[in-house]
Amino acid sequence: MTGGDPRRAERVAEGIRTEVAMFLRSGAKDPRLQGLVTVTGVEVTRDLRHAKVFVSVLGSDAERAATFEGLKSVAHHLRGTIGRALRLRVAPEIDFRADDSIAQAQRIEELLAQVRADTSPVGEASSDSD
Repeated sequence: MTGGDPRRAERVAEGIRTEVAMFLRSGAKDPRLQGLVTVTGVEVTRDLRHAKVFVSVLGSDAERAATFEGLKSVAHHLRGTIGRALRLRVAPEIDFRADDSIAQAQRIEELLAQVRADTSPVGEASSDSD
C-alpha cells in the first residue's frame, strides 16, 4: 500500500508541530534553548520519514545559534517522543530550520513605527489617512 491517505502527511505534520511546541514549552531542559522559540510550521515527506520543523527564534545572533545547537541535540530524543505520541510505526527524522518571518515582521513594524515617529504631524500638514 503506497498510496494511502494524501492528507495523512498534513495530519502528522500538525501533530508534530503540536508535540514540538509542547516539548519546547515544558520538557526542554537544554540550557542552550534561549530566546523566544516559536514553531511556525512543519513539512513532512509523503512517506513520513522526514520532517522539517520551522522555528522562529527571537533573540541575539548568539542566542539563535545556541538555540539551534540545542534543537539539533534534542532532535533524536524528540523523534522518539513524537513517534510514541502520534503512534507512528517509524518516527520521522527531525530537521530544524530557521523561519525568519516573525523576526522580519517585527523589524518591519519597528521601521514603520520609526517612520511614523519621524513624520509625526508638526502642524498637521500631513493629509494621509490610515
